[in-house]
Amino acid sequence: MKKVFTFLILLLISNLILFAQEKNTKKGDISEIDAVFKFQRALSYIDYFYVDSVTNNKMVEAAIVGMLQKLDPHSIYIPKKEVKAMNEPLQGNFEGIGIQFAIVNDTVQVVATISGGPSEKVGVRAGDRIIKVDGKDFAGIGITNNKVIKTLRGKKGTKVTITVKRPAEKELLTFTIIRDKIPIYSLDAAYMADKNTAYIKLNRFALQTDDEFRAALDSLKKTNDVKNLILDLRGNGGGYLNTAVKLADEFLPKGKLIVYTKGRRFPKTEYKATNEGEFEKGKLVILIDEGSASASEIVTGAIQDWDRGVVVGRRSFGKGLVQRQFMLQDSSLLRLTIAKYFTPSGRCIQKPYNQGIKKYEMDLIDRYNRGELTNKDSIHFPDSLKYHTLVSKRIVYGGGGIMPDIFVPLDTTKKYSTAFYKILRKSILNSFIASYIDKNRSTLKDQYKTFEEFDKKFT
Repeated sequence: MKKVFTFLILLLISNLILFAQEKNTKKGDISEIDAVFKFQRALSYIDYFYVDSVTNNKMVEAAIVGMLQKLDPHSIYIPKKEVKAMNEPLQGNFEGIGIQFAIVNDTVQVVATISGGPSEKVGVRAGDRIIKVDGKDFAGIGITNNKVIKTLRGKKGTKVTITVKRPAEKELLTFTIIRDKIPIYSLDAAYMADKNTAYIKLNRFALQTDDEFRAALDSLKKTNDVKNLILDLRGNGGGYLNTAVKLADEFLPKGKLIVYTKGRRFPKTEYKATNEGEFEKGKLVILIDEGSASASEIVTGAIQDWDRGVVVGRRSFGKGLVQRQFMLQDSSLLRLTIAKYFTPSGRCIQKPYNQGIKKYEMDLIDRYNRGELTNKDSIHFPDSLKYHTLVSKRIVYGGGGIMPDIFVPLDTTKKYSTAFYKILRKSILNSFIASYIDKNRSTLKDQYKTFEEFDKKFT
Protein backbone atom coordinates (compact mmCIF):
# COMPACT_ATOMS: atom_id res chain seq x y z
CA MET A 1 0.00 0.00 0.00
CA LYS A 2 2.87 2.31 0.86
CA LYS A 3 4.49 1.66 -2.54
CA VAL A 4 1.23 2.54 -4.28
CA PHE A 5 0.98 5.74 -2.26
CA THR A 6 4.59 6.69 -3.05
CA PHE A 7 3.93 6.08 -6.76
CA LEU A 8 0.85 8.32 -6.69
CA ILE A 9 2.79 11.06 -4.90
CA LEU A 10 5.57 10.86 -7.50
CA LEU A 11 2.97 11.00 -10.27
CA LEU A 12 1.40 14.06 -8.64
CA ILE A 13 4.80 15.71 -8.28
CA SER A 14 5.75 15.03 -11.91
CA ASN A 15 2.48 16.54 -13.12
CA LEU A 16 2.98 19.59 -10.94
CA ILE A 17 6.51 19.97 -12.30
CA LEU A 18 5.19 19.90 -15.87
CA PHE A 19 2.71 22.67 -15.02
CA ALA A 20 5.43 24.62 -13.26
CA GLN A 21 7.85 24.21 -16.17
CA GLU A 22 5.20 25.47 -18.60
CA LYS A 23 4.67 28.55 -16.45
CA ASN A 24 8.40 29.04 -15.94
CA THR A 25 8.95 29.05 -19.71
CA LYS A 26 6.65 32.03 -19.83
CA LYS A 27 7.87 33.82 -16.73
CA GLY A 28 11.50 32.75 -16.47
CA ASP A 29 10.99 31.82 -12.82
CA ILE A 30 12.11 28.48 -11.36
CA SER A 31 10.78 29.04 -7.82
CA GLU A 32 7.56 27.11 -8.52
CA ILE A 33 9.49 23.91 -9.24
CA ASP A 34 11.29 24.42 -5.93
CA ALA A 35 7.89 24.82 -4.24
CA VAL A 36 6.75 21.44 -5.61
CA PHE A 37 9.86 19.70 -4.26
CA LYS A 38 9.41 21.56 -0.98
CA PHE A 39 5.94 20.02 -0.62
CA GLN A 40 7.28 16.55 -1.45
CA ARG A 41 10.11 16.86 1.08
CA ALA A 42 7.80 18.12 3.86
CA LEU A 43 5.45 15.17 3.25
CA SER A 44 8.38 12.74 3.37
CA TYR A 45 9.70 14.20 6.65
CA ILE A 46 6.28 13.92 8.26
CA ASP A 47 5.84 10.37 7.00
CA TYR A 48 9.22 9.12 8.30
CA PHE A 49 10.01 11.21 11.36
CA TYR A 50 6.76 12.42 12.97
CA VAL A 51 6.35 11.22 16.59
CA ASP A 52 3.10 9.32 15.92
CA SER A 53 2.00 7.29 12.93
CA VAL A 54 0.17 9.29 10.30
CA THR A 55 -2.30 8.36 7.57
CA ASN A 56 -0.81 9.56 4.31
CA ASN A 57 -4.16 9.81 2.55
CA LYS A 58 -5.50 12.11 5.24
CA MET A 59 -2.39 14.26 5.04
CA VAL A 60 -2.79 14.69 1.29
CA GLU A 61 -6.50 15.47 1.63
CA ALA A 62 -5.75 18.08 4.30
CA ALA A 63 -3.10 19.62 2.01
CA ILE A 64 -5.57 19.77 -0.90
CA VAL A 65 -8.23 21.40 1.30
CA GLY A 66 -5.66 23.91 2.56
CA MET A 67 -4.58 24.81 -0.98
CA LEU A 68 -8.14 25.35 -2.15
CA GLN A 69 -8.91 27.60 0.81
CA LYS A 70 -6.24 29.99 -0.49
CA LEU A 71 -8.06 30.33 -3.83
CA ASP A 72 -11.73 31.27 -3.47
CA PRO A 73 -14.72 30.22 -1.33
CA HIS A 74 -16.28 28.02 -4.04
CA SER A 75 -13.31 25.82 -5.00
CA ILE A 76 -13.72 22.75 -2.80
CA TYR A 77 -12.53 19.18 -2.35
CA ILE A 78 -15.19 16.46 -2.19
CA PRO A 79 -14.14 13.11 -0.66
CA LYS A 80 -15.15 9.98 -2.53
CA LYS A 81 -17.81 9.00 0.03
CA GLU A 82 -19.55 12.37 -0.34
CA VAL A 83 -19.48 12.68 -4.14
CA LYS A 84 -22.79 10.92 -4.83
CA ALA A 85 -24.71 12.83 -2.14
CA MET A 86 -23.29 16.17 -3.37
CA ASN A 87 -24.34 15.52 -6.98
CA GLU A 88 -27.83 14.08 -6.34
CA PRO A 89 -29.72 17.39 -5.97
CA LEU A 90 -28.44 18.65 -9.33
CA GLN A 91 -28.75 15.35 -11.18
CA GLY A 92 -32.41 15.36 -10.17
CA ASN A 93 -32.76 11.93 -8.58
CA PHE A 94 -31.46 9.44 -6.08
CA GLU A 95 -32.11 5.73 -5.57
CA GLY A 96 -34.15 4.55 -2.60
CA ILE A 97 -37.63 3.62 -1.38
CA GLY A 98 -39.32 6.99 -1.90
CA ILE A 99 -40.55 8.34 1.43
CA GLN A 100 -40.44 11.61 3.29
CA PHE A 101 -39.85 10.89 6.96
CA ALA A 102 -39.57 12.43 10.41
CA ILE A 103 -37.90 10.97 13.50
CA VAL A 104 -40.39 11.03 16.38
CA ASN A 105 -39.51 9.52 19.75
CA ASP A 106 -36.54 7.67 18.24
CA THR A 107 -38.77 6.10 15.59
CA VAL A 108 -38.94 6.74 11.84
CA GLN A 109 -42.41 7.97 10.92
CA VAL A 110 -43.47 8.18 7.28
CA VAL A 111 -44.62 11.76 6.62
CA ALA A 112 -45.51 11.08 2.98
CA THR A 113 -44.75 8.64 0.19
CA ILE A 114 -43.41 10.08 -3.04
CA SER A 115 -46.02 9.82 -5.78
CA GLY A 116 -45.32 6.87 -8.06
CA GLY A 117 -42.41 5.73 -5.90
CA PRO A 118 -41.69 2.17 -4.70
CA SER A 119 -43.18 2.65 -1.20
CA GLU A 120 -46.45 4.03 -2.52
CA LYS A 121 -46.73 1.12 -4.97
CA VAL A 122 -46.59 -1.53 -2.22
CA GLY A 123 -49.02 0.30 0.09
CA VAL A 124 -46.88 2.18 2.61
CA ARG A 125 -48.87 5.11 4.00
CA ALA A 126 -48.26 8.40 5.76
CA GLY A 127 -48.26 7.79 9.52
CA ASP A 128 -46.63 4.35 9.31
CA ARG A 129 -43.84 3.83 11.84
CA ILE A 130 -40.84 1.77 10.70
CA ILE A 131 -40.07 -0.72 13.48
CA LYS A 132 -37.72 -3.12 11.69
CA VAL A 133 -35.57 -3.15 8.54
CA ASP A 134 -34.63 -6.55 7.08
CA GLY A 135 -35.68 -8.19 10.34
CA LYS A 136 -33.47 -6.03 12.57
CA ASP A 137 -34.81 -3.53 15.11
CA PHE A 138 -34.95 -0.01 13.69
CA ALA A 139 -36.60 1.90 16.51
CA GLY A 140 -35.36 2.97 19.92
CA ILE A 141 -31.73 2.44 18.90
CA GLY A 142 -30.62 6.06 18.52
CA ILE A 143 -32.03 6.76 15.06
CA THR A 144 -30.45 9.63 13.10
CA ASN A 145 -31.18 11.11 9.67
CA ASN A 146 -27.88 9.75 8.33
CA LYS A 147 -28.67 6.26 9.64
CA VAL A 148 -32.09 6.29 7.96
CA ILE A 149 -30.67 7.47 4.63
CA LYS A 150 -27.80 4.98 4.73
CA THR A 151 -30.15 2.09 5.52
CA LEU A 152 -33.09 2.81 3.23
CA ARG A 153 -31.30 4.19 0.19
CA GLY A 154 -29.57 1.77 -2.14
CA LYS A 155 -29.06 0.78 -5.75
CA LYS A 156 -32.02 0.55 -8.07
CA GLY A 157 -33.39 -3.00 -8.19
CA THR A 158 -32.21 -4.03 -4.72
CA LYS A 159 -34.75 -5.16 -2.11
CA VAL A 160 -35.38 -4.04 1.42
CA THR A 161 -38.04 -5.35 3.79
CA ILE A 162 -39.56 -2.99 6.34
CA THR A 163 -41.90 -3.82 9.21
CA VAL A 164 -44.24 -1.01 10.20
CA LYS A 165 -46.70 -0.21 12.96
CA ARG A 166 -49.81 1.40 11.55
CA PRO A 167 -51.95 3.21 14.14
CA ALA A 168 -55.22 1.74 12.81
CA GLU A 169 -53.91 -1.84 12.70
CA LYS A 170 -53.40 -4.26 15.61
CA GLU A 171 -50.78 -6.37 13.84
CA LEU A 172 -47.45 -5.23 12.45
CA LEU A 173 -47.32 -4.96 8.64
CA THR A 174 -44.42 -6.12 6.47
CA PHE A 175 -43.56 -4.63 3.06
CA THR A 176 -40.87 -5.78 0.61
CA ILE A 177 -39.81 -2.79 -1.43
CA ILE A 178 -37.69 -2.80 -4.59
CA ARG A 179 -35.62 0.36 -4.64
CA ASP A 180 -35.86 2.63 -7.66
CA LYS A 181 -34.86 6.07 -8.91
CA ILE A 182 -36.63 8.75 -6.89
CA PRO A 183 -37.02 12.16 -8.57
CA ILE A 184 -35.90 15.36 -6.88
CA TYR A 185 -38.04 18.16 -8.23
CA SER A 186 -36.90 21.73 -8.85
CA LEU A 187 -40.46 23.03 -9.03
CA ASP A 188 -41.97 24.06 -5.71
CA ALA A 189 -45.19 25.64 -6.99
CA ALA A 190 -47.05 26.60 -10.17
CA TYR A 191 -50.48 28.24 -10.11
CA MET A 192 -52.45 31.27 -11.29
CA ALA A 193 -51.98 34.30 -9.03
CA ASP A 194 -54.91 35.94 -10.83
CA LYS A 195 -56.83 35.21 -14.03
CA ASN A 196 -53.95 36.32 -16.30
CA THR A 197 -50.85 35.94 -14.07
CA ALA A 198 -48.98 32.67 -13.60
CA TYR A 199 -46.69 32.12 -10.61
CA ILE A 200 -43.85 29.58 -10.77
CA LYS A 201 -41.27 28.93 -8.03
CA LEU A 202 -38.01 27.06 -8.65
CA ASN A 203 -35.70 25.89 -5.85
CA ARG A 204 -32.60 24.91 -7.90
CA PHE A 205 -31.17 24.67 -11.42
CA ALA A 206 -30.83 20.92 -11.97
CA LEU A 207 -30.70 18.85 -15.15
CA GLN A 208 -34.50 18.71 -15.54
CA THR A 209 -35.38 22.20 -14.26
CA ASP A 210 -36.18 23.73 -17.65
CA ASP A 211 -38.34 20.71 -18.58
CA GLU A 212 -40.25 21.09 -15.30
CA PHE A 213 -40.72 24.81 -15.96
CA ARG A 214 -42.02 24.21 -19.48
CA ALA A 215 -44.40 21.49 -18.35
CA ALA A 216 -45.79 23.71 -15.56
CA LEU A 217 -46.25 26.72 -17.85
CA ASP A 218 -47.85 24.60 -20.59
CA SER A 219 -50.25 23.11 -18.05
CA LEU A 220 -51.31 26.57 -16.85
CA LYS A 221 -51.71 27.80 -20.44
CA LYS A 222 -54.10 24.98 -21.30
CA THR A 223 -56.80 26.24 -18.95
CA ASN A 224 -55.87 29.91 -18.53
CA ASP A 225 -55.06 33.00 -20.58
CA VAL A 226 -51.51 33.50 -19.31
CA LYS A 227 -50.38 37.04 -20.17
CA ASN A 228 -48.06 37.68 -17.20
CA LEU A 229 -45.55 35.56 -15.28
CA ILE A 230 -44.00 35.82 -11.82
CA LEU A 231 -40.83 33.71 -11.62
CA ASP A 232 -39.83 33.19 -7.98
CA LEU A 233 -36.10 32.55 -7.51
CA ARG A 234 -35.95 33.55 -3.84
CA GLY A 235 -33.67 31.21 -1.90
CA ASN A 236 -32.60 29.47 -5.13
CA GLY A 237 -28.89 28.79 -4.68
CA GLY A 238 -28.29 27.97 -8.35
CA GLY A 239 -26.89 24.90 -10.08
CA TYR A 240 -25.89 24.16 -13.65
CA LEU A 241 -24.82 27.00 -15.96
CA ASN A 242 -26.41 25.34 -19.00
CA THR A 243 -29.74 25.04 -17.19
CA ALA A 244 -29.65 28.75 -16.35
CA VAL A 245 -29.03 29.51 -20.02
CA LYS A 246 -31.98 27.31 -21.05
CA LEU A 247 -34.31 29.04 -18.59
CA ALA A 248 -33.24 32.56 -19.62
CA ASP A 249 -33.78 31.45 -23.24
CA GLU A 250 -37.47 30.97 -22.41
CA PHE A 251 -37.86 34.75 -22.10
CA LEU A 252 -35.44 36.27 -24.64
CA PRO A 253 -35.66 36.37 -28.45
CA LYS A 254 -33.16 34.59 -30.67
CA GLY A 255 -29.66 36.04 -30.75
CA LYS A 256 -29.76 37.93 -27.45
CA LEU A 257 -26.68 37.37 -25.30
CA ILE A 258 -27.60 35.63 -22.04
CA VAL A 259 -24.20 35.36 -20.34
CA TYR A 260 -20.54 34.97 -21.20
CA THR A 261 -17.74 33.27 -19.28
CA LYS A 262 -14.02 33.98 -19.26
CA GLY A 263 -11.09 32.41 -17.43
CA ARG A 264 -7.29 32.30 -17.53
CA ARG A 265 -7.26 28.92 -19.30
CA PHE A 266 -10.64 29.28 -20.95
CA PRO A 267 -11.33 31.85 -23.71
CA LYS A 268 -14.42 34.01 -23.71
CA THR A 269 -17.50 31.85 -24.37
CA GLU A 270 -20.86 33.45 -25.20
CA TYR A 271 -24.25 31.87 -24.59
CA LYS A 272 -27.09 33.29 -26.70
CA ALA A 273 -30.85 32.79 -26.85
CA THR A 274 -32.36 30.53 -29.49
CA ASN A 275 -35.86 30.54 -30.96
CA GLU A 276 -37.07 28.00 -28.38
CA GLY A 277 -38.61 30.43 -25.85
CA GLU A 278 -41.97 29.67 -24.23
CA PHE A 279 -42.59 33.17 -22.84
CA GLU A 280 -40.80 35.69 -25.03
CA LYS A 281 -43.76 38.06 -24.89
CA GLY A 282 -45.83 39.10 -21.89
CA LYS A 283 -45.01 40.89 -18.67
CA LEU A 284 -42.36 39.24 -16.51
CA VAL A 285 -41.43 39.74 -12.85
CA ILE A 286 -38.54 37.93 -11.18
CA LEU A 287 -38.42 37.67 -7.38
CA ILE A 288 -34.98 37.44 -5.74
CA ASP A 289 -33.47 37.78 -2.28
CA GLU A 290 -30.13 37.38 -0.52
CA GLY A 291 -30.40 33.60 -0.99
CA SER A 292 -30.64 33.81 -4.80
CA ALA A 293 -27.23 32.85 -6.18
CA SER A 294 -25.22 31.73 -9.19
CA ALA A 295 -27.58 30.37 -11.88
CA SER A 296 -30.42 32.45 -10.39
CA GLU A 297 -28.27 35.54 -10.90
CA ILE A 298 -27.45 34.56 -14.49
CA VAL A 299 -31.16 34.46 -15.37
CA THR A 300 -31.97 37.62 -13.40
CA GLY A 301 -28.99 39.52 -14.84
CA ALA A 302 -29.94 38.67 -18.42
CA ILE A 303 -33.56 39.73 -17.88
CA GLN A 304 -32.53 42.97 -16.18
CA ASP A 305 -29.81 43.88 -18.70
CA TRP A 306 -32.19 43.48 -21.66
CA ASP A 307 -34.99 45.35 -19.82
CA ARG A 308 -37.12 42.26 -20.43
CA GLY A 309 -38.77 42.25 -17.01
CA VAL A 310 -38.85 43.79 -13.55
CA VAL A 311 -36.69 42.42 -10.74
CA VAL A 312 -38.30 42.63 -7.30
CA GLY A 313 -36.87 41.84 -3.85
CA ARG A 314 -33.47 42.29 -2.18
CA ARG A 315 -29.88 42.19 -3.43
CA SER A 316 -28.89 38.69 -4.51
CA PHE A 317 -26.06 36.63 -3.00
CA GLY A 318 -23.27 37.61 -5.41
CA LYS A 319 -21.74 34.41 -6.83
CA GLY A 320 -20.26 34.99 -10.27
CA LEU A 321 -17.76 32.13 -10.41
CA VAL A 322 -18.02 29.04 -12.62
CA GLN A 323 -16.87 25.66 -11.25
CA ARG A 324 -15.90 22.50 -13.09
CA GLN A 325 -15.47 19.09 -11.48
CA PHE A 326 -12.20 17.21 -11.91
CA MET A 327 -12.02 13.58 -10.79
CA LEU A 328 -8.98 12.38 -8.84
CA GLN A 329 -7.49 8.86 -8.79
CA ASP A 330 -9.67 7.60 -5.92
CA SER A 331 -12.91 9.01 -7.45
CA SER A 332 -12.88 12.02 -5.14
CA LEU A 333 -13.46 15.37 -6.83
CA LEU A 334 -12.04 18.84 -7.10
CA ARG A 335 -14.80 21.36 -7.75
CA LEU A 336 -12.52 24.06 -9.09
CA THR A 337 -13.33 27.62 -10.17
CA ILE A 338 -12.24 27.93 -13.80
CA ALA A 339 -13.92 31.14 -14.97
CA LYS A 340 -16.05 34.11 -14.06
CA TYR A 341 -19.38 34.80 -15.70
CA PHE A 342 -20.58 38.17 -16.91
CA THR A 343 -24.09 39.47 -17.62
CA PRO A 344 -24.85 40.86 -21.12
CA SER A 345 -23.90 44.41 -20.06
CA GLY A 346 -20.50 43.15 -18.86
CA ARG A 347 -21.21 42.95 -15.13
CA CYS A 348 -19.38 40.42 -12.97
CA ILE A 349 -21.63 40.12 -9.95
CA GLN A 350 -19.18 38.13 -7.78
CA LYS A 351 -18.85 39.76 -4.37
CA PRO A 352 -15.31 40.32 -3.02
CA TYR A 353 -13.54 37.42 -1.29
CA ASN A 354 -10.03 38.84 -0.91
CA GLN A 355 -10.51 39.40 2.84
CA GLY A 356 -10.73 35.69 3.57
CA ILE A 357 -13.36 32.98 3.74
CA LYS A 358 -14.52 33.94 7.24
CA LYS A 359 -15.39 37.46 6.14
CA TYR A 360 -17.04 36.07 3.00
CA GLU A 361 -19.21 33.70 5.03
CA MET A 362 -20.27 36.56 7.32
CA ASP A 363 -21.47 38.71 4.41
CA LEU A 364 -25.21 38.07 4.82
CA ILE A 365 -25.02 38.71 8.57
CA ASP A 366 -23.08 41.90 7.87
CA ARG A 367 -25.80 42.98 5.43
CA TYR A 368 -28.39 42.48 8.14
CA ASN A 369 -26.34 44.38 10.73
CA ARG A 370 -25.84 47.28 8.31
CA GLY A 371 -29.59 47.49 7.82
CA GLU A 372 -29.40 46.58 4.14
CA LEU A 373 -32.09 43.91 4.34
CA THR A 374 -34.61 46.40 5.70
CA ASN A 375 -33.48 49.72 4.21
CA LYS A 376 -32.55 50.30 0.57
CA ASP A 377 -30.57 53.45 1.47
CA SER A 378 -28.05 51.30 3.37
CA ILE A 379 -26.70 49.88 0.08
CA HIS A 380 -23.88 51.76 -1.62
CA PHE A 381 -22.04 50.86 -4.84
CA PRO A 382 -18.93 52.68 -6.08
CA ASP A 383 -19.15 54.39 -9.49
CA SER A 384 -16.51 51.97 -10.79
CA LEU A 385 -19.16 49.20 -10.68
CA LYS A 386 -21.72 51.22 -12.64
CA TYR A 387 -23.15 49.72 -15.86
CA HIS A 388 -26.16 50.45 -18.08
CA THR A 389 -28.95 48.21 -19.31
CA LEU A 390 -28.86 47.54 -23.05
CA VAL A 391 -32.24 48.98 -24.06
CA SER A 392 -33.33 51.78 -21.73
CA LYS A 393 -29.77 52.56 -20.52
CA ARG A 394 -30.81 52.41 -16.85
CA ILE A 395 -27.99 52.31 -14.29
CA VAL A 396 -27.25 48.89 -12.79
CA TYR A 397 -24.30 47.72 -10.69
CA GLY A 398 -21.91 44.77 -10.63
CA GLY A 399 -19.46 43.53 -8.04
CA GLY A 400 -21.71 42.05 -5.39
CA GLY A 401 -25.00 40.53 -6.46
CA ILE A 402 -27.86 41.93 -8.47
CA MET A 403 -29.76 44.89 -7.07
CA PRO A 404 -33.49 44.63 -7.80
CA ASP A 405 -35.43 47.32 -9.62
CA ILE A 406 -37.98 47.38 -6.82
CA PHE A 407 -36.71 46.86 -3.26
CA VAL A 408 -38.80 44.84 -0.79
CA PRO A 409 -37.49 44.91 2.80
CA LEU A 410 -37.20 41.84 4.99
CA ASP A 411 -40.42 41.21 6.91
CA THR A 412 -39.31 42.13 10.43
CA THR A 413 -42.69 41.11 11.88
CA LYS A 414 -41.45 37.51 11.53
CA LYS A 415 -38.80 37.94 14.22
CA TYR A 416 -38.90 34.94 16.53
CA SER A 417 -37.89 34.79 20.16
CA THR A 418 -34.83 32.89 21.37
CA ALA A 419 -37.15 30.36 23.02
CA PHE A 420 -38.96 29.70 19.73
CA TYR A 421 -35.65 29.14 17.90
CA LYS A 422 -34.67 26.61 20.58
CA ILE A 423 -37.95 24.79 20.00
CA LEU A 424 -37.22 24.70 16.26
CA ARG A 425 -33.63 23.50 16.68
CA LYS A 426 -34.64 20.68 19.03
CA SER A 427 -37.33 19.56 16.52
CA ILE A 428 -40.01 19.85 19.21
CA LEU A 429 -42.37 21.60 16.79
CA ASN A 430 -41.91 18.94 14.09
CA SER A 431 -42.50 16.17 16.63
CA PHE A 432 -45.67 17.85 17.87
CA ILE A 433 -47.02 18.31 14.34
CA ALA A 434 -46.26 14.69 13.40
CA SER A 435 -47.94 13.38 16.56
CA TYR A 436 -50.97 15.65 16.15
CA ILE A 437 -51.54 14.56 12.54
CA ASP A 438 -51.04 10.93 13.49
CA LYS A 439 -53.71 11.10 16.20
CA ASN A 440 -56.18 13.19 14.21
CA ARG A 441 -55.62 12.03 10.63
CA SER A 442 -59.09 10.54 10.07
CA THR A 443 -60.87 13.53 11.62
CA LEU A 444 -58.83 16.02 9.57
CA LYS A 445 -59.51 14.14 6.32
CA ASP A 446 -63.26 14.01 7.03
CA GLN A 447 -63.46 17.67 8.04
CA TYR A 448 -61.31 19.17 5.25
CA LYS A 449 -61.73 17.68 1.77
CA THR A 450 -59.15 19.92 0.07
CA PHE A 451 -56.00 21.74 1.11
CA GLU A 452 -57.62 25.09 0.26
CA GLU A 453 -60.46 24.32 2.68
CA PHE A 454 -58.01 23.32 5.40
CA ASP A 455 -55.90 26.44 4.79
CA LYS A 456 -58.91 28.75 5.23
CA LYS A 457 -60.66 27.09 8.16
CA PHE A 458 -58.16 25.23 10.34
CA THR A 459 -57.09 26.87 13.59
